[in-house]
Amino acid sequence: MNIKPMLTVVAASLSLALATSTVLAASAGQVAPDFTLTDTHGKTAHLADYRGKYVVLEWTNPECPFVRRHYNSKNMPELQNEWSKQGVVWLAIDSSSRSSGEYKTPAELEQFMRAHGAAPTQALVDGDSATARLYAAKTTPHMFVIDPQGKIAYAGAIDDQPGARGDDTRKAGNYVRAALTSATNGRAVDPANTTPYGCSIKY
Repeated sequence: MNIKPMLTVVAASLSLALATSTVLAASAGQVAPDFTLTDTHGKTAHLADYRGKYVVLEWTNPECPFVRRHYNSKNMPELQNEWSKQGVVWLAIDSSSRSSGEYKTPAELEQFMRAHGAAPTQALVDGDSATARLYAAKTTPHMFVIDPQGKIAYAGAIDDQPGARGDDTRKAGNYVRAALTSATNGRAVDPANTTPYGCSIKY
């Protein structure tokens, strides 16, 4: 059996898949895909309703060690609180599929947020992972900053230290804080795109 043609087809398919993923990935400068989700209190969150405000999307998963590091160190809760006080809408999204062992019910996600003193505007459950697919979100955490016109101003990692531990996390160069500081002061966001790190989203 000649497997060379078969391998060629497989390679071509993989190349197409990678190319498609690259094209669909949400990045700075693009219009942020609209979505509607339900939060941990049963209230609807519609991204379009927040037009005119800065919005942060934070992909999260309480089972992920990277997420726990940012919450246990208070890095994420303090960032949420800091910018929420300045009128920024912060949406934490758990896109673990209902078929995943890491799926959290709204009550379980809310319990995690409360236990860590989190302060998102809303914590949202994306149980079919549809919103994560809209953004091609890859990891937890994966961060997006959306400007008042509905365009993505920043996309990528929360900071520049994927290997940091404990309190060192709070000393890292925080890309999200830098992006919000620049954008809200009328300056260009640099960098506007970085590579996210963390646990893969459980589609």
